[in-house]
Amino acid sequence: MSDQHGASGQGLRQRRQSNAAAAVETLVGAAKEVEAKVERALLLVWDELEDWRRDNAYIRGGYRPTSNSYRASLASVASIHNETVNIWSHLLGAVAFTVGGALLHGLVAPRYESASGADVLVFSCFFAGAFLCLGMSATYHAISNHSPDVAKWGNKLDYSGIVFLIVGSYVPTLYYGFFCHPALMTLYLYMICTLGAGCLVVSWFEHFRTPEWRPYRAMMFVALGTSGVVPVVQALLVESFEVLHRRMGLGWVLLQGALYILGAFIYAIRWPEKLAPGRFDIWGSSHQIFHIFVLLAAAAHLYGQAKAFDYHHSSMGAKC
Repeated sequence: MSDQHGASGQGLRQRRQSNAAAAVETLVGAAKEVEAKVERALLLVWDELEDWRRDNAYIRGGYRPTSNSYRASLASVASIHNETVNIWSHLLGAVAFTVGGALLHGLVAPRYESASGADVLVFSCFFAGAFLCLGMSATYHAISNHSPDVAKWGNKLDYSGIVFLIVGSYVPTLYYGFFCHPALMTLYLYMICTLGAGCLVVSWFEHFRTPEWRPYRAMMFVALGTSGVVPVVQALLVESFEVLHRRMGLGWVLLQGALYILGAFIYAIRWPEKLAPGRFDIWGSSHQIFHIFVLLAAAAHLYGQAKAFDYHHSSMGAKC
């Protein structure tokens, strides 16, 4: 009889503990829901923004309040707002390319005895450019609600990252594509690095950021972005597309360019938020789509250069 009472009491205690745990879980869930609602309530709409924060009128809400605090801006990275996807897409991309670079070096470098420090250097330029571009982009979007001066500084970081990615991407392409023509390789590397340095100058120095210099700034970035056309045309005059596809991953380079152009076009025309203002405030805006296209373009370029590396160290690729 006492055993029955003991078992009954133990079962009662277990039910009470289970009910208590369920109640705590319910309270925690309710608290998180309330917290999320409060966070959403604290977000601003377009009409509440200061002029310096107004960029895309089709994004009607989801704006973080101006923080005037690095800590508050960085803390908001963990919440949901209209910069969340922009921040995390490139932050995770920066981590992925950093880890990917280390893994690629460990897996691919030992594959060929002919692999040298030059291979490591040119790939390091690409990975450094990708990390700087994506990391600077994530930083800019994280602190863009701080203050006018900090937002301007972050915007300079963002533009600088674009320069680093473009220049870093060209380095392995030119190295493998013009390996048998070292004079041309050197010429084109100097040309692209010079244009990149010019873009950095017009991005950072206030004298060149005035409205009078706007056309020249645009020309510098257009020149840098299209500077790869010259060596590609030069190479096509000497070799067939098939040879260049194997030697420098030309098909993947062209795919990279197409992805960049398509992403930039979507960003420029403000699609799809232009069709339904307010519907894509948090998810699916043109800027977010552009970020994804940047990641896809960088991945396509990396794959093409990995194929070029393989061909370069094969019996056929080693012949000039």
